[in-house]
Amino acid sequence: MKKNFFLIVILFANFQFSGAQTIQKIANGIWKITYGTPEKYLPTTFKNPPATEGLNKMQQVATPPIDVKNIHFSQMAKGVLAEIKIDTSERFYGFGLQTNTFDQTGMRREIRTNSWIVGNIGFGHAPMPFYISTKGYGVVVNSSRYVTFYMASKGKLDERVRNKKLNPREQKIELSTVNLYGKAVTPSNEVAIQIEGTKGIEIYVFAGPDMMQVMQRYNLFSGGGGIPPLWGLGFKYRAKATFTDKQIEQTGQYFRDNDIPCDMMGLEPGWQTASYSCSFAWNPKNFPVPDSFISKMSNNGFKLNLWEHAYTHPTSPIFEKIAPYSSNYTVWGGAVPDFISAGGRKVFGDYHENEFVKKGITSFKLDECDAADYNKADREWSFPDIATFPSGVDGEHMRQLYGLLYQQTMLNLYRKNNMRTMFDVRASHLYAAPYTSALYSDMYSHSDFVRMVANSGFSGVNWSPEIRETANDADLIRRLQTILMSSHMVVNCWYLNLPPWLQYNIEKNSAHELLPNYKDLEQKAKKLIQLRMSLLPYLYAAFAKYHYEGTPPFRALILDYPTDKNTWKIDDEYMMGESLLCAPFIDSSSERSVYLPAGNWYDYNTNKKYEGGRSYKISMTLDQIPMFVKDNTLLPLAEPVEYVTPATVFNVSCKIYGNPTATVKLFEDNSTNNNFEKGQYNWLHLSWKNTNGTSTRTGSFKKELYKIVEWQKVAD
Repeated sequence: MKKNFFLIVILFANFQFSGAQTIQKIANGIWKITYGTPEKYLPTTFKNPPATEGLNKMQQVATPPIDVKNIHFSQMAKGVLAEIKIDTSERFYGFGLQTNTFDQTGMRREIRTNSWIVGNIGFGHAPMPFYISTKGYGVVVNSSRYVTFYMASKGKLDERVRNKKLNPREQKIELSTVNLYGKAVTPSNEVAIQIEGTKGIEIYVFAGPDMMQVMQRYNLFSGGGGIPPLWGLGFKYRAKATFTDKQIEQTGQYFRDNDIPCDMMGLEPGWQTASYSCSFAWNPKNFPVPDSFISKMSNNGFKLNLWEHAYTHPTSPIFEKIAPYSSNYTVWGGAVPDFISAGGRKVFGDYHENEFVKKGITSFKLDECDAADYNKADREWSFPDIATFPSGVDGEHMRQLYGLLYQQTMLNLYRKNNMRTMFDVRASHLYAAPYTSALYSDMYSHSDFVRMVANSGFSGVNWSPEIRETANDADLIRRLQTILMSSHMVVNCWYLNLPPWLQYNIEKNSAHELLPNYKDLEQKAKKLIQLRMSLLPYLYAAFAKYHYEGTPPFRALILDYPTDKNTWKIDDEYMMGESLLCAPFIDSSSERSVYLPAGNWYDYNTNKKYEGGRSYKISMTLDQIPMFVKDNTLLPLAEPVEYVTPATVFNVSCKIYGNPTATVKLFEDNSTNNNFEKGQYNWLHLSWKNTNGTSTRTGSFKKELYKIVEWQKVAD
């Protein structure tokens, strides 16, 4: 009996040990909490090494920002549940690139990658199990399973409920289901997190002490933000899917003849012999001599971008080789490569490297890697959750990770050849900050697109609110302004013969019928694209700061002004770099309310001065862009060039607003390669004192990228 008692004690002790969480500080201000046995493949499995130097330079944090010891874990029939106590005054943001929500407090978020939002439950192109709090901390659930979050949205039967007293005078009989079901509930003091189908969970907690530092730690832990090539921050035009090589060349020449800047030309599905699924082979009818076409476009200053998705057509040159490394299900009749499998990555990567990267294709558009399987009946085109892959993962795992792994496979081809690139991609996941890609969507709500720029700062991804057709002149210009004020300026004419400023109506565009005022709209578009090119030094420095310090280049106002509660709900304004506040006009409007945080601000167009800490009703013509310059800013603006080459030197004018005392740093390197990672770069330090400007250069890069030609005081 005694022996059996000790056996029971030992078994019980082992059970307790296996179920208890472990807490580990893994970097400055970052803790990992592990419960049970997490699965083999987690998002950290595929993550870049952390930017340790940048993390160590941040404020040292000795203790976790929340009580990690008292996170309550439990194993449920469906999976693992984690419960975290919170303060009811907290507000929550994040969950990746959310489309139709900003403040996530009181919401139920289901993290599921999908090509369409499907209501308002958390689906999207890059949803992530990562939220941050106004209390200055962030929480990541390190999983590629579907994760459900209850963000203080469900009140428990606890003492607060038990002690509530009824006041008969408060009783009101509702006669509307809208009022009944929309009734406010008592805020919960708990966040509940559930992962289905697993016996363990990893949670990462990121300290602040403020929200911006949470994001910096997360981005640096991811590996630091990616720095695109300078041409990747210019203007991209995507031509019609059916165009031949001659039509593409003519489209490119239109830009050159009219002195409209354009760095990147995108080819849509018609370049291939098969596109749904993809052959990855040039269509000989449309592109009879691809090498000659690539050379001509390159000589005219264009960087070519090829559209594709990973689903491999049976006629593809790589089909027989990729099939053994593919799912047991197809998409559009094509094999679905397993990018976790080393063999799958090699077959897919070697072919793309030899046939495209080494032959002058500078980037790719990776479409439909969001694996839609939860939508309208006619849109459920992807592999199912029950699919299996050679690496051992199922369809659910792969759906969440597919965009991330696809990017990684393709971007590594350029890294292998010491080339920098800028991709378009339709899905991503955790820890994607180092990837020089911008997400895009087939959805087209202007207000959603603007909100996604703000939300991208909580995500570690870049977002491209591309323009296609528009409703009228104002819609065209306001959308062009929005893409100018984003990480990737793209006009996507994959179903249009002409640029939308020549004709924005689809039917009339197809008939080559020009708008009566097309020349005026063309000049407005040209002016906006030139402004984008003027901003390249400023934007490039913002992305360098993203890399070295983790600061998101585009971000919601709350990150810069976390104690200003007026910013907590603002999802239609955002910061672009350190000094520019963007407030896009939505849906053809020319009037809106703009909130300006504390301090003075200047209208970029007129230099009119506004006192911050309040809202203004503003109106602007179509020739004016809704940007506001922060007080005491030194703003470097370049003389616009038509396209960027390795030999480009920018003539920069420094615009002075107020009395700047801080030094502004511009980043110089060879932006076509990754040698900056070996220390081959400069910082150009710009300073203003009284009425004089000075510039000094530090670093080991041998070339000067910027020439300061003017210092101009534009506003006191």
